[in-house]
Amino acid sequence: MIAVTAHCVAVNSLAPSLAEGEMEATAREPVQYRAFISYSHLDAVSGRRLHRRLEQYVLPKRLVGRTTARGPIPRRLVPIFRDREDLPAADSLSDEVRAALAGSASLIVVCSPAARRSPWVSREVELFRSLHPDRPILAALIAGSPAESFPAPLLEEAAREPLAADLRSTGDGPRLGFLKLVAGTVGVGLDELVQRDAQRRLRAVMTVTAAALAAMLVMALLTATAIGARREAERQRAEAEGMVEFMLTDLRDTLEGVGRLDAMDVVNARALDYCEAQDSQRLPPGSRERCARVVLTVGEILQTRGKYASAMRLFEQAHRTTAALLAAESENPDRVFAHAQTEQALGELAFAQRQHDEAGIRFDAYRQLADRLVAQQPGNARYLREAGFARGNLCTLALAEPRRPAEALTECRIALMRMQAAAAATRDPDHYALDLANRHAWLADAWRENGDEGKAREHRRAEEGIIRRLLEKDPANMEVRLREVALHRALASLEFTAGHPDLARRSLQQALAGADAMVAHEPENEQWAALRHKTADNLVVLERMERERLQ
Repeated sequence: MIAVTAHCVAVNSLAPSLAEGEMEATAREPVQYRAFISYSHLDAVSGRRLHRRLEQYVLPKRLVGRTTARGPIPRRLVPIFRDREDLPAADSLSDEVRAALAGSASLIVVCSPAARRSPWVSREVELFRSLHPDRPILAALIAGSPAESFPAPLLEEAAREPLAADLRSTGDGPRLGFLKLVAGTVGVGLDELVQRDAQRRLRAVMTVTAAALAAMLVMALLTATAIGARREAERQRAEAEGMVEFMLTDLRDTLEGVGRLDAMDVVNARALDYCEAQDSQRLPPGSRERCARVVLTVGEILQTRGKYASAMRLFEQAHRTTAALLAAESENPDRVFAHAQTEQALGELAFAQRQHDEAGIRFDAYRQLADRLVAQQPGNARYLREAGFARGNLCTLALAEPRRPAEALTECRIALMRMQAAAAATRDPDHYALDLANRHAWLADAWRENGDEGKAREHRRAEEGIIRRLLEKDPANMEVRLREVALHRALASLEFTAGHPDLARRSLQQALAGADAMVAHEPENEQWAALRHKTADNLVVLERMERERLQ
């Protein structure tokens, strides 16, 4: 365990650290814990989160075993002590807390205005320093300024050595601040830890990708080998199909996030070959549905590259499979969900080709299936999200030619409400955040089409708030960056219509800067290059119009 309290960072020279699993004794007190986390009970959520991150963090291999001023660097920072119960209304610290403080190699203080007001946090800092003059006290600032958030005894420590881990988004940020705490605990330089950690993360991504591709090749070999035992054959087929689905879902999401969907080409071909080589009539329903998802995913990638005929062939193949499975099990929500995906895919392909009547038929079928799912399980976040997508598709269609502004507004408002319900039903408030931002964007367009620029601007600002929050958490996420570029373009249009050409130009310049960064990140991405070119053209036109107006 790790003890949890206020967030301040390393202050004195530290007692020797311990190799993992070997708790040495100091001259005065045996060391039982890597750290004690001190915090106000009002910051219990932050304390628990920090405790979990510290104990789960694995130090880079190239640092493990190195001897620093704090001793050999361990593989993991365990155990760490955190008091899991609020302190009773008593005049002194409990025996358990005293013993933990006595047996901790360092003290981590979670600093906030609540921590500064807490007499217990101050007492823990004072007791730790009196017990261990030579062991480090580390500060982790989560809210407020140091003057507002550091307990009084900690301010005295900070006056001697003011280094602190500022976990706020306006400070070091969650990741760098966390690494500061780790560096202070093990006695290694922050720059070196950051560099080693980044190298380790890059190697991990490369290893996972290489292993996944290798596993795919092994899967193809295994599935081509005759297996005598039926049970063994089914087990190996399930493993192979699971690997295929992983590569076309989780791995695809990861590569999309960094703008490298092109790296999936070989995986897509192997997965499709595997499914097309199977005798679908002999496969169990779950396996048939899984292969339908594989076919659908490959078709979606082909569509993004403008290969509509090939995409249509795969979509129709997947649609026949899911329709047959749904007919056999009409009340099975998994079958309803799978068939809804193929209806949506066919609708989006028709819309992309301006076949609006066909798109309307498919989108309405998708909406009916999504509504069936919500009726079966009203609190299911995944199903609510699908209902939001379905209504959003109908909104998009109503904004296309021939335009139906009132219908678009109705569908977009329902889509936003469905997505908000989905977000509320998840444990992670940001799980569907990008989908929520997209719904605000389309509702802004619907309001604008209905003549209400104020409402349109209101929803664009809501979209902007979500995007900023997501980029603070993950600045390298290219999906969010793409959404940000689209947002700035939309704001530029609003400002131009409102008679603010300077603001419109500024928004277009922001959009162009974002598109430039994306193209620099992945020069081979044709979609991003086209967006960058279009934005640059828009800016040139706007500037020319301004010059003509001023002449």
